[in-house]
Amino acid sequence: MIDHVSIGVRDIARARRFYDAALSALGYSCRSPGETSLGYGRDREDFWVLAAEKPVPADKSSGLHLCFKADSREAVDAFHAAAVKSGGKDNGRPGLRADYGGGYYAAFVVDPDGYRLEAHAEVAG
Repeated sequence: MIDHVSIGVRDIARARRFYDAALSALGYSCRSPGETSLGYGRDREDFWVLAAEKPVPADKSSGLHLCFKADSREAVDAFHAAAVKSGGKDNGRPGLRADYGGGYYAAFVVDPDGYRLEAHAEVAG
């Protein structure tokens, strides 16, 4: 349904350090690096990070969050560890989320600009 998503950040270099680390754990890379934009994905750019003068203010009550597909529990674990090590904040340690379904394994972080992120893998319960 959605072809790609873009977010705005104040510091593109800081965002690149964070997203290069966090997303590489999921098998994604920065396929289109630039001074004002970064395009991430596996086979093509699906997620864009843009330098923005007025990014959307972080608001944990907004309901906004982005979820990235992971291939395994280990990838979810690696995403969480890399994100926290690279300037993100823990927002839910890796684990099964029974209220989302028996095999829903996920981890949650907040990036340096306040965006709430999730990595999810469907695993055998």
